[in-house]
Amino acid sequence: MKKLVMSGDEAIAPEITDDAACECDAAKGTLERAFQGRARSILHFFYALISILIIYWTLDSTSNAVYQRAIYLMLVFSLCALVFPFSEKLPQKVCWAVDIAIIVLGIAGSVYVMTGYMDRFMRLSDLNTADIVFGVIMIIIGLDIGRRVIGWALTLVSLVIILYTLFGNFIPGTFGHPGFDASTIISQVYAGLEGYYGMATRFMIRYVIPFILLGAFLEKSGAGDFFMNLAFSLTRGTVGGPAKAAVVGSALMGSISGSAIANVSSTGCITIPMMKKAGYPPHTAAAIEAAASTGGQIMPPIMGAVAFIMVEFTQIPYLTIVKVATPPILLYMITVFTFIHLEAKKQATLQVIEDQIKSVSSVIKSGWHFFFSLILIMAVMVIGLSPAMAAVSGIVAIIITDSLLQRRLRFRLIYESLVLGGKYSLSIGSIVACIGIILALVGLTGVGLKFSWFLGDLAHGSQFWAIVFVGLISIVLGMGLPSGPAYIVLAITAGPALVDLGFPLMTAHLIMIWFSIDSEITPPVGLASITAAGIARAEPMRTMLTAFKFAKGLYILPFMFLYRPGVILQGSWLEVLGTIITILLGLIAAVGFLENFFLTRTKRLERLLLFLAAVGLLYPNLWWNSIGVILFLAVVISQKKQAAGR
Repeated sequence: MKKLVMSGDEAIAPEITDDAACECDAAKGTLERAFQGRARSILHFFYALISILIIYWTLDSTSNAVYQRAIYLMLVFSLCALVFPFSEKLPQKVCWAVDIAIIVLGIAGSVYVMTGYMDRFMRLSDLNTADIVFGVIMIIIGLDIGRRVIGWALTLVSLVIILYTLFGNFIPGTFGHPGFDASTIISQVYAGLEGYYGMATRFMIRYVIPFILLGAFLEKSGAGDFFMNLAFSLTRGTVGGPAKAAVVGSALMGSISGSAIANVSSTGCITIPMMKKAGYPPHTAAAIEAAASTGGQIMPPIMGAVAFIMVEFTQIPYLTIVKVATPPILLYMITVFTFIHLEAKKQATLQVIEDQIKSVSSVIKSGWHFFFSLILIMAVMVIGLSPAMAAVSGIVAIIITDSLLQRRLRFRLIYESLVLGGKYSLSIGSIVACIGIILALVGLTGVGLKFSWFLGDLAHGSQFWAIVFVGLISIVLGMGLPSGPAYIVLAITAGPALVDLGFPLMTAHLIMIWFSIDSEITPPVGLASITAAGIARAEPMRTMLTAFKFAKGLYILPFMFLYRPGVILQGSWLEVLGTIITILLGLIAAVGFLENFFLTRTKRLERLLLFLAAVGLLYPNLWWNSIGVILFLAVVISQKKQAAGR
């Protein structure tokens, strides 16, 4: 039997019969084995083991880093090979034989890394035969695991950089290099602490997975339902209420999960059917959820994992990043909200859904205790403890509050949350090897610096064109990638070029973060859009194009970070306030222009004025801003007269 599953693993469509005991992921087209009985219990035990180890390593700062990273990758490789079969086209017996061989070899290669690692570090420039054999095996396994779970996008990038490292001597010009042999590649990727067991794995263990676990505990304890009920109650009775609830709910949940795909999978299963019930076309409902979830993943106060990765790259304090990132993400969410409102007003057939939606007070009364974990997380980070410790503190707060309310410690809840967290972590963990290959070999070949030089030369010193090119690069490099890995790849390739062109460090990295998260929705491989389309049973490309329209703020605001720095709180309070107001009006005018609707359907002249108003309000000049305000007010007055005459 085979089931069709959305990318978040939990939203399941109607069954279709097949002899293979697999599940098919609609977002990525990958097969997932479905286990039953004792086999399922054993699998769940290993999911929980990943979660337990992450929590243990967070609490025990003295544990050996090499052992941590090797054990983590060993579990990820083994579980991914077990759950995701080698191929859907080969017979099941052949797949099982290949997968078992990969599990055995992956365990052997990981154990070898942990055995005598100090001696191996001393011979990195002269590896022995065993080092090379295990290195080749583990690199092949890492590439294969990434292909199985996420798809070919990142695997192909990793393969290209390996070939570039081997045969760079055949490339003329600036991008050529003397070339490196296989032993050097293995030394960088597998034998040392530059590739598999370096930055990428450290990021996962210290930042990403602890918050995935926190999200799993919140989901299992009922916090997800609470936040969604709160979102629906806050938007109850409003025009386009279910769609607006998607924005509010995705903002609340996305900040914790830090994943647009997980956000869509959890909130979308509730909001998308409600939007369809209200009259939204399936592709529009899916696009709204994808656009909202994409913004939600960098919503303060937590901002998911990307904020912590930015701290590592820039050494800028976490709270400073959260502070300056707050106005832009609120502006983005307001932009999506405006799209929804105008779309609902334009589609007069949309219904207002009020049945079974509780009042705000009753919802808060039933779940106010969930805020304790969020407050504790912020408090822990304010006093300077690690992000992982903050996530574990939030988990402890959830367990304690649940136990007090239930008057007993629910061990089943704890175990199921650990299982779910481990399961969710496989998706992001599967690409650690590919990211490690890229990070190690980019540094070895110097291609990152060469690429940055090329980007600066291509922009001819223009900061504007540099932002445009970074946006285009993010679409290519970010295809099929979650935002965190997309940001890491972009930061090591384009980051130095932006700084060399005179971008402030904070501005450069905020631009890269924003362009990285757009990879989740942008055609042709926007995973969040594809996931939402699967839930809505909508056409994926149409969903991506609609989400691309709703998420216009993602493509406009990065330019504002440089040319209107008040939006990231740079300048006096008067400059900051004026900048935020004019950008807000400019984004609203842009939405009206794109929707061809404001208070009512716009005439040609009104639509042209909205476009000119948007340009004037967003342009970094006081006179242009003033003209933009005048044009904006002219359209408002004209529209009010039309609306009053109906």
